[in-house]
Amino acid sequence: MGIEPLLIQGPRIIDPASGFDQAGDILIVDGKIAATGQIPQDQAPDGCRVIDARGLVACPGFIDLHCHLREPGFEYKETIASGTRAAAKGGFTSICAMPNTEPPVDNAAVVDFLKYRSRADGVVRVFPIACVSKGRLGRELSEMEELASAGAVAFSDDGDPVYDANLMRLALAYSMDLGIPIINHCQERSLSGDGVMAEGAVSGRLGLDGIPAAAEESMIARDIALAELTGGRLHVAHLSTAGSVTLLRQAKARGLRVTAEVCPHHLTITDQWVLGGNGLAAGAAGRFSYDTSTKVYPPLRGQRDVDALVQGLSEGVIDCIATDHAPHELTSKQCTYQEAAFGISVLETALGSTLQLVHQGLLDLPGLVHLLTVGPAGVLGSGFDELASLKPGTPADVVLFDPDQEWVVNPEEFLSQGKNTPLAGVTLKGQVSATFMDGRVVYQCETFDLGEAGHATPGLGAAS
Repeated sequence: MGIEPLLIQGPRIIDPASGFDQAGDILIVDGKIAATGQIPQDQAPDGCRVIDARGLVACPGFIDLHCHLREPGFEYKETIASGTRAAAKGGFTSICAMPNTEPPVDNAAVVDFLKYRSRADGVVRVFPIACVSKGRLGRELSEMEELASAGAVAFSDDGDPVYDANLMRLALAYSMDLGIPIINHCQERSLSGDGVMAEGAVSGRLGLDGIPAAAEESMIARDIALAELTGGRLHVAHLSTAGSVTLLRQAKARGLRVTAEVCPHHLTITDQWVLGGNGLAAGAAGRFSYDTSTKVYPPLRGQRDVDALVQGLSEGVIDCIATDHAPHELTSKQCTYQEAAFGISVLETALGSTLQLVHQGLLDLPGLVHLLTVGPAGVLGSGFDELASLKPGTPADVVLFDPDQEWVVNPEEFLSQGKNTPLAGVTLKGQVSATFMDGRVVYQCETFDLGEAGHATPGLGAAS
């Protein structure tokens, strides 16, 4: 059965790749973008489904450089099926899966398995990220060329840093030939120690071991020096400190091939949220004591760091927003803060969270779309540009969202198996209405009408 042609009428179309930002229509034929702009109704093929998208924003499907699908090995936390459904609900049509699975993604057979399961069970595109080191043990370099040939789009030991400096040097050197970035989880363990949250006033009040900003910044500084030495492609995962932004800014000023990402939670909430009460208990631990759903690595930090990260985004110092979606089963969070697992389930709240920055006037909407589409595609390199564009002939990966729609976060309604979020009960402004991949509907909000085949909305679809 062929792919149904679609005419999406009347949204504000934001396509950062082409600089297009105006109200118009999108025609999708055979799973490809056929045209954008003012499209006369008679240009639509017979039987075309017409979707009224007035009042919505249409843009390329979001690309997530950094998520954890847990399969294989930890299917009780998440599966490719549940994780990709959650991604579609969040507006993501392409996601990159980290390799801290069991077995880890350190050989071509596991890459092949992930590609097979993604085709069989996934509803959005899944790109495997392979290990830098065999077994993610940090002792011996993985067979990088074999993994790249099998389909790995990047290399990382995420969940753990590439601790050995010489191993990191070798990986960066290989990245030059392969054209694939090395993504490092920057954590100097001799400094982070047994820390469970950011070092500061809140950790002191709660009596919890803190993680200093230097634990992140010292390894970033090392990796930047190695990138300069080798000329390799370094991508820094989940920036969280003001000092890290400064290091990145300096590296880019020197022309180094260094990119970085930041997560929605590090942009919008602080370590005050660890006290419970959605950040309202600012002075002391009260009846909430602490909220284990806020435990994440790198940890939530203070307002100064949040402000520096937002400024880094607005200046173009930070290249993209990535979720670091890290789903966990209930028991991993219903315990003491010290025992709780690191990680937040983010895919379904990413848009609503980051739109706060737009509503507060800290970013403009085209800039946010760029950070969720063109930015991550640029990090991945050639071949991914077409997934971040609505130009004719590109895959019809499209998200429709209402930037003003308010909704209350209810983890029980998540499509992800991971319900672990500190945003439970929080009202967010901005919600996905529908997501399309290759012209097929992969998510539809219950309140959004996808229209009927061959029925245009009066007053739309006429030539301007």
